[in-house]
Amino acid sequence: MLSDEVLALGIQQGQSGDLVALVERHYSALMGYLYRMTGGNRMLSEDMAQETFLRVMQGIASYQFPRPFKPWLYAIATNLARNFFKQADTRHTISAQDSTFEQTDDPFISPEVSVLAYDESQQVIHALKSLPAHQREVVILRYYQELSLAEIAEILNIPVGTVKSRLSLGLRKLREVMEQQNQ
Repeated sequence: MLSDEVLALGIQQGQSGDLVALVERHYSALMGYLYRMTGGNRMLSEDMAQETFLRVMQGIASYQFPRPFKPWLYAIATNLARNFFKQADTRHTISAQDSTFEQTDDPFISPEVSVLAYDESQQVIHALKSLPAHQREVVILRYYQELSLAEIAEILNIPVGTVKSRLSLGLRKLREVMEQQNQ
């Protein structure tokens, strides 16, 4: 299996099949990241994931092999999300209207367990929305996307120490919000 970096180099050289491989490899995880970044808005996160890959194609010439591809990809997605929320007309209109409950098709999971799991995930999404954007980004990248501190630092273009600080503060605030929700 070719590495992400080799596939990105292939895209630079005009091999469109390499883009398909990268999309298949990263789309689901990127969707999950953007879903959490948008507060559970599925349609918006799908649009942003597609836009991220469009921007990968537009900016592939700026990718520098053998730089790790995944942090470069997530930097594009993060900047896209940041820019979206900076727009004055969207800042106050984003809601969780698209965070509808999706029933699982797994016959071994009871409907009650599905509902409880969904309810828990909505509590976490709500708590994540209460974090400042710079803390939310770090928490999601670390615990949902399972990126290293160094990768997060590269994505956000900040020192590793700043990542650690934001992570610590974000987790503390997240814990407080979750405790308040459960009272």
